[in-house]
Amino acid sequence: MLTTTAPVAPATPPIQPLPTAQEDAMREAAKELETTFLAEMLKSAGFGESRETFGGGAGEEQFSSFLRQEQARAMVDAGGIGLSEAFFNALKERTNV
Repeated sequence: MLTTTAPVAPATPPIQPLPTAQEDAMREAAKELETTFLAEMLKSAGFGESRETFGGGAGEEQFSSFLRQEQARAMVDAGGIGLSEAFFNALKERTNV
């Protein structure tokens, strides 16, 4: 004897609350911290230093920090190295949000 059953709806994941303005600010601060860290690491690695031959001179030296900062920002926007998430979690835990 065949019986028909109603299809079972898939379980829905719990609804996550939308981020608050404070969480958004903390996430942005965490990204800026990671950006600054990566810019310093790029500086230590020699990224943006003027070359001996055909270098840009004083102008290149003055603006190389901007290049490193924007390169670091692009790295963070692309996912970074995971520091911003660790920073965010630490900030969130510290503020008990």
